[in-house]
Amino acid sequence: MPLINPGFGIFFWMTIIFLLVVFILGRYAWPPILKGLKEREESIQESLDAAKEAQEQMKKLKADNEKLLHEAKQERDAILLEARKIKEKIIEDARVKALKEADSIVESAREQISNEKRAALVEIKNLIAEYSIEIAEKVLQEELKEKGRQQEYVSRLLEEINLN
Repeated sequence: MPLINPGFGIFFWMTIIFLLVVFILGRYAWPPILKGLKEREESIQESLDAAKEAQEQMKKLKADNEKLLHEAKQERDAILLEARKIKEKIIEDARVKALKEADSIVESAREQISNEKRAALVEIKNLIAEYSIEIAEKVLQEELKEKGRQQEYVSRLLEEINLN
């Protein structure tokens, strides 16, 4: 039972050895350990600060990216709107041009039809005149077969000419 009831001598030497170990540890071991712990703590804190800074930069970059994406979408929408306007203008210009060309073609066709109509009328008049002359010739030839009638007709024509 000497361990349960230690004597004064054992207690004294244990205290001296304990104090000696504490002194040696305090003098040679604890400063490097505490220095290492302090450096580790600073390193961890620097890493945490760098991580926070990186996280803030990522937030800024994300916000910048969202802003750029929003601006790109707005620019795309503006370009599409401008393209639609240009397309509509081109279509309208083409429609107006087509209408003008159609009107021009119709007017040209009307003029051509009118000219052809006039030419046909002139040709018909000429044919009618030609046929009329031929018929008149034949009628006169038939009526003027006799010499006496010819003389009488010529006299009458001469009188009419003299009267005019």
